[in-house]
Amino acid sequence: MTILRYIFIGLEVVLLFNLLIGVHELGHFLAAKWRGLKIDRFAIWFGKPLWKKKINGVEYALGWIPAGGYVALPQMATMEAIEGKPDDAAAAPLPNVTPLDKIIVAFAGPLFSFALAMVFAIVVWQVGNPTNEADNTTQIGSVDQTGPAWQAGLRPGDTILEVDGNPVHHFAPTSADRVQWRIVTSTGTNIAVQYLRDGKTATAYVIPFHRPTKWYERKALRQILISSADKATVFEVATNSPADRAGLKTGDQVTAVDGNKIYSFLAVVDAEDAMSNAVVKPVTLSVKRGNDQFDRTLLAVKPLAPTNSGPSLGILSWQADTNVALLHPGPWEQIQASAGQIFNTFGALFSRKGEIGVQQLGGAVMIIRVYSNLFQDADGWRRVLWFSVILNVNLALLNLLPLPVLDGGHITLSLIEAVRRRPVSAGILNYIQSGFAALLISFMIYIAFFDTGDWLRSAHADREVPVVFAPQR
Repeated sequence: MTILRYIFIGLEVVLLFNLLIGVHELGHFLAAKWRGLKIDRFAIWFGKPLWKKKINGVEYALGWIPAGGYVALPQMATMEAIEGKPDDAAAAPLPNVTPLDKIIVAFAGPLFSFALAMVFAIVVWQVGNPTNEADNTTQIGSVDQTGPAWQAGLRPGDTILEVDGNPVHHFAPTSADRVQWRIVTSTGTNIAVQYLRDGKTATAYVIPFHRPTKWYERKALRQILISSADKATVFEVATNSPADRAGLKTGDQVTAVDGNKIYSFLAVVDAEDAMSNAVVKPVTLSVKRGNDQFDRTLLAVKPLAPTNSGPSLGILSWQADTNVALLHPGPWEQIQASAGQIFNTFGALFSRKGEIGVQQLGGAVMIIRVYSNLFQDADGWRRVLWFSVILNVNLALLNLLPLPVLDGGHITLSLIEAVRRRPVSAGILNYIQSGFAALLISFMIYIAFFDTGDWLRSAHADREVPVVFAPQR
């Protein structure tokens, strides 16, 4: 990918991320204008402004911490720890505003985020959301032969019906009816996995596995070391490699290894890995090319580079599932699914027996990473729209939590004021707001640390290393 392409993707991500923040804060801004509140500053991002300009008494600013935004409203509960001290702090006190005004202004932000989510959802409904066939299967494609699922009796080709008594319909972990989600949120010593094999139903009791982690990594969640079924379609073959000499080329689908049907390209990778500490033996691949089917016998060899590589067949990469369909879910269906995801996450987060903690949550860096990855895909703009629905619904619901510095905190304080018929003490309010603002900033830094580490390690792992085989004789 060229540097110009990276710059273009970066600009797209920044513009879209700021759109989400800006619309949320615009809700507060317009509501404050409507209710006659004084507005000191409209800011995108936190921290000391990198840029600011005053127009009609309102300072518009861009901060240096890319993690949100705010509208500084001195007649509401101030957040000087985030917003900074106003320039006219010594000016005459402003008149109080009613609790209803405060509630309207606080609620307007989540309302605008929800409205933007609905706009994105309507667009997705019209243009469609790309979904791979592999996303909608619970068939196992690969099982690590040293892992707990294999030891419990699960095998490639098995179709998972239930996990811990919960029916599952998908594999990836973005909703409650998915295999991976049910595994990571399970709480028992054994995980009951009901599966279908050759028309017969059986149950395996799997003892979950935790990948070892270092202090700077997120704690690993439960795994049983399985992956979903997918077609093993060749994408790139190394020059002079055994695969190249056997005539394999892009688009060939490997359907069997040594006569055994496979359900994932990982079966070929496992066959290569098994040769690292054993005698190298010929491997017969059954290949489908269009309407033709044929076998090719390959003998793995060690490439010249990288020097630490084991015996290889020379298939450098595999093609992602190309059986993509455009789904057109209704707008409200998308909103409900997005809200369901965050409710499921919080349910798991506050479960006394579960392993999911705040460390597993993602922040601004994770969001930017997801957007940048989606933009790199040829059909990524559709997925960007779909992800924006999820993100805006999450932004609306999270901000309604009754915590100081969040919109829900402002609403809670306003309700308390309405019941008491007088505002909460300014001194007490300042301590509460400052304390929670410090906690919020600390939390954002904490999450950003793990998000950044995950991104850097992933980029290092995905770095392309040229594979070179000796020329043919």
